[in-house]
Amino acid sequence: MLDQSYYKKADEIIEFYGRKAAALIPIMQDIQAEYRYLPGELLTYVAAQIGITEAKAYSVATFYENFSFEAKGKYVIKVCDGTACHVRKSMPVKEAMMKELGLTAKKHTTDDMMFTVETVSCLGACGLAPTCTVNDEVHPKMTPEAAVELLNELRGDKA
Repeated sequence: MLDQSYYKKADEIIEFYGRKAAALIPIMQDIQAEYRYLPGELLTYVAAQIGITEAKAYSVATFYENFSFEAKGKYVIKVCDGTACHVRKSMPVKEAMMKELGLTAKKHTTDDMMFTVETVSCLGACGLAPTCTVNDEVHPKMTPEAAVELLNELRGDKA
């Protein structure tokens, strides 16, 4: 069960956009921006508040890859695996991060909720390959060593 503060924030967002079905996507975007994921209970609440079915809200949320029902870490790292990045060895970059953070193919977020590592199809920065982003900040020409160094910087280590 979510804390009441989640519902209060959802109410603020709903009031901003208006209680109408057409506001669903921007409401979901703002909720996800606030919490780094879309809590299922809150999506059900939003659906009721704007007058749509829970099924409709979930069908929209699951259609768009950008929405996530899983809590994410403070730092969301997206490693590009588009053609240019893949050819320039983006997967060893991701593997180095996963190993350093103790993550696996089934576990993408660290227990302390500091890091989430994901693979994306394309970041649109092919000339900078291999590329990753940390909370949408681009980090170009990554290597496995640079990836571990980046993690240490984010942790606040003086590595």
